[in-house]
Amino acid sequence: MTDAPHAFELLPGAAASPVILHVPHSSRHVPADVRPGIVLDDPALERELDHLTDAHTARIAEAAAGLAGVTPWRFVNRTSRLVVDPERFPDEREEMTAVGMGAVYTRTTHREVLRAEGTDPAPLIERYFRPYARAMTEAVAERLAATGRAVIVDVHSYPTAPLPYELHGRGPRPPVCLGTDAFHTSPELLAAAREAFAPCGETGLDSPFGGTYVPLEFYGKRREVGALMVEIRRDTYMTEPGGPAGPGLSRLAASLAALVDAASS
Repeated sequence: MTDAPHAFELLPGAAASPVILHVPHSSRHVPADVRPGIVLDDPALERELDHLTDAHTARIAEAAAGLAGVTPWRFVNRTSRLVVDPERFPDEREEMTAVGMGAVYTRTTHREVLRAEGTDPAPLIERYFRPYARAMTEAVAERLAATGRAVIVDVHSYPTAPLPYELHGRGPRPPVCLGTDAFHTSPELLAAAREAFAPCGETGLDSPFGGTYVPLEFYGKRREVGALMVEIRRDTYMTEPGGPAGPGLSRLAASLAALVDAASS
């Protein structure tokens, strides 16, 4: 018996929409049977969730979907990235393993112990990571079958000040960072994103976070699968760390809706 299917949700959009808004890090939920594997006490766990959670990004995606001319599909992770991080490689290809933050984290944002040394990641990979990857692969395949293409827009946020776990934290930290992939991010998609987010301030490229998320079945193989990562600096829409959203959320949702409309046409 597994509750993994309830760990994520695909929210339907318009049949004609190629766009999937992917929201992987917005949840703070740690299932009760996963909690004992995390060595932090409750106050320390709450602090870690404050730092790691891309707070309110599911709300931004939901508001954008409501504003868009053609409603996008939304794939939302309903468990915390402290359970598994669905955007990591589950093997030696993942560079974040160097700081204990591969698919199953063993270290915190401040490089302290999160799970005991020798913890076997396999049960969490099988229960959460692989079903998520399969479901996202199926969602992309369905958009390809229905519209001839798919556009994955990752919706993330990041802290104003770099955290110790960041491997590339010394670069620019603009209000909106656009993560790209040489194969899956077309110049047209990138230009549309720059235009859509112009009202939110400067947009930067691949700093402090770069790359995009594409299911491995399509990665580097299918150009009909476009992808872009949108990383929003948290001080533009919320109180850090882990606090309430502010008026900036509506402006960001409107910009994300404009990107959805451009990518849908």
